[in-house]
Amino acid sequence: MQPPSKSAPPEQQAITLPVRGALASLSLAMLLPALGTSIANVGLPDMARALHAPFQDVQWIVLAYLLAITALIVSVGRLGDMVGRRRLLLAGIALFAVASILCALAPTLWLLVAARALQGLGASVMMALTMAFVGSTVPKARTGSAMGLLGTMSAIGTTLGPALGGLLIARFGWQAIFLVNVPLAGVALLLAWRYLPADQRGANAKRPVFDHRGTMLLALTLAAYALAMTLGRGHFGMRNVALLLAACVGAIVFVRVELKAPAPLIRLAMLRAPVLSAGLATSMLVSTVMMSTLVVGPFYLARGLGLGTAATGMVLAAGPLVAAFCGVPSGWLVDRYGAQRMGGAGLCGAAFACLALALLPASLGIAGYVVPIMLLTASYALFQAANNTAVMVDIVPEQRGVISGMLNLSRNLGLVTGASVMGAVFAAGTSDIASAPPAAMIAGMHATFGVASVLILAALAIFVLGRAMSKAGKPA
Repeated sequence: MQPPSKSAPPEQQAITLPVRGALASLSLAMLLPALGTSIANVGLPDMARALHAPFQDVQWIVLAYLLAITALIVSVGRLGDMVGRRRLLLAGIALFAVASILCALAPTLWLLVAARALQGLGASVMMALTMAFVGSTVPKARTGSAMGLLGTMSAIGTTLGPALGGLLIARFGWQAIFLVNVPLAGVALLLAWRYLPADQRGANAKRPVFDHRGTMLLALTLAAYALAMTLGRGHFGMRNVALLLAACVGAIVFVRVELKAPAPLIRLAMLRAPVLSAGLATSMLVSTVMMSTLVVGPFYLARGLGLGTAATGMVLAAGPLVAAFCGVPSGWLVDRYGAQRMGGAGLCGAAFACLALALLPASLGIAGYVVPIMLLTASYALFQAANNTAVMVDIVPEQRGVISGMLNLSRNLGLVTGASVMGAVFAAGTSDIASAPPAAMIAGMHATFGVASVLILAALAIFVLGRAMSKAGKPA
């Protein structure tokens, strides 16, 4: 099948493009950043030994990657809207592959950290632009299914990382966890080049103006916030407070700059749209709750229920596996019954699951933990597919990149916030979580998901309010 004429508008191209090839390229572009996040964690001990570095310094291998994504994801989304999403996505995939090679070849820790930051830049491009491409490659009636597929690929990348990383390190050494990205990125690059629609720009189009001041301010503000939430593992010291204050000041200055900028990075007036503002807020709240399962789960299972390492790992795998299997069916449900209805259903399911985790006694054992976690994960998959569809489906083409970046940013901010805040809630009743008795672990788990229940109910209230405001704002 021949590619469509480059003169055809993007919305018409979406009808004639080979949708499966386009979705395959976008799926790989979503899988790679998730794999890059999860696969590195398992290799930290080996890299610490090989590079003769203390574990505190080796953590920057993970932090540099996450900071680059968090700080730059909105900016690269906006850049894609301006210079062309296909062009920038191809560059992002290529950068991710080159940076992966540099990671494997790095002779020192800090060169590896620098290469990981470059890899994070490539990952931020892929994360920001994959959802933006859905509108120009997939028919509107199948948007939910496409969003569900992308969610599935992200879950597969997260689930696959630790197991694949362990096998590669045992057989080939820690360098292999980075080199495995190269052939996957090569396939993604070829598919994207062949199947994604060409960038469109009119002959008389004005040269776009990039908001350099806003970009720098937002990147510094987000980096300060992410560092404040991650340094110290939830134990806030003066350094964390200083970084958090810097992030607050940066946010205020950013808003003032954007209000005066002739071509702002983020048009703040967009946030007045109820669907968008509610979608971003609920995404951050729900992601904060989902991070609780990763923070609390290992300690509760190992120390609260007394499970061994292998059994703990198997139980923890239940959530990601459910997410991987539920993504595509969730997208189908969104297409069949509507994003608003399924988004509400997902939030209700998540609220019920969090309440069960907060109230069910530990005497129920593994089943009392796994069943609610599976419900929570399935509900999250449904909410994500519905929320992403509701936000992206009617966005005008020139704003898809920045809105997609903002959606991914809200998720990332929720994850880093959850790691810090929910971890602090869990550990509040003990001075040393590593040696706390089982009763303290059980109490901490109940307290954490009690707070999580409140956050989910708040997200549900915002969701309902946003839907009501959206309906009220529509002409009769």
